[in-house]
Amino acid sequence: MKFATRLIHGSHTIDPATGALSLPVCQTSTFAQQSVDHFGRYDYARSGNPTREALEEAIADLEGGSAAFAFGSGMAAISSTLLLFKPGDHLVVCEDVYGGAFRVLTKLFSQWGLSVTFVDATSLTAIEAAVKPETKAVYLESPSNPLLKITDLKGAAAIARKHELLTLVDSTFMTPYLQRPLELGCDIVLHSGTKFLNGHSDVVCGFAVVNNEQLAARLGFVQNAFGAILGPQDCWLTLRGLRTLKVRLEESQRSAVKIAAWLARQPQVTRVYYPGLASHPGYAVHQAQAAGPGAVLSFELESYELTKKLLEGIHLAAFAVSLGGVESILSYPAKMSHAAMPPAERAARGISDTLVRLSVGLEDTDDMIADLARLLQSG
Repeated sequence: MKFATRLIHGSHTIDPATGALSLPVCQTSTFAQQSVDHFGRYDYARSGNPTREALEEAIADLEGGSAAFAFGSGMAAISSTLLLFKPGDHLVVCEDVYGGAFRVLTKLFSQWGLSVTFVDATSLTAIEAAVKPETKAVYLESPSNPLLKITDLKGAAAIARKHELLTLVDSTFMTPYLQRPLELGCDIVLHSGTKFLNGHSDVVCGFAVVNNEQLAARLGFVQNAFGAILGPQDCWLTLRGLRTLKVRLEESQRSAVKIAAWLARQPQVTRVYYPGLASHPGYAVHQAQAAGPGAVLSFELESYELTKKLLEGIHLAAFAVSLGGVESILSYPAKMSHAAMPPAERAARGISDTLVRLSVGLEDTDDMIADLARLLQSG
């Protein structure tokens, strides 16, 4: 079946007990057992829940993985995955990694001896040059947040295999509809399911997906032991949102392409970051490894005053943290997604005080452009 059909008719779409087209929410903390010697499939809900299992199987299928693990947030997925490593290990990480990941790497995992080298991951040479004897993994985002930098995932995975490293990729911006890193040779795919996978701004969740039984066993152990699981009600909401992923993302992406091209023509906009523009330095690489540029773009304005005016005056986009909802969301990375990154670090990575990030929703494209024009062209 093709992707859109699998979204609707994949595993667990009809309840076998009742025929319900909506999978029941198994809202329980524990399960009764019939035998001392042989427990049933489920015992305690931290270790397994039918609703969570259905969601995990759906995500694994869409990513082309053998197993997926649902967590209580995107950061819970990232942090739980980082627990695969031990003190003394070293990671090579893309330099403009999401601010929450930067924070947990530099402020939390650094305390127990996990070291990190941040590199410009658009350069495969830079990735390989950062590898040390104690390196255990390469951690990437493509497109990255918030500058939409593109990494050659197949090339990076080849370098990792050469050095017997794992390749971790946060693919939140793309979703499995547009990009499947496991098929490019990567080992673990991470998602903030809060964003496009759920798509309705009403759930906080995260996922880690693998295609290796040994990795699945290790990550499953961490999920159960650490316990940062996703609750059944949120699993159900995410399953509901997942069914419309293709149509939502296609429509949002169609608008994003038009809005990015319009922004690139505005004199008040000094730069647009979007892999759907031929001028983007990663355009060719992205086209080769993804099915589309996505629905998130960033752009810089000519002054801080105009930036503030846009953020506070926009009508048809929420000025808010997050992305990937049916509504457009305009964010300010310097004080939102990358607030945990010190100003000097942000500046070194090109995350300026005039940079804004736009997650394009399902509003009419012309209406959204008119709203942006009202603020950018008002003088």
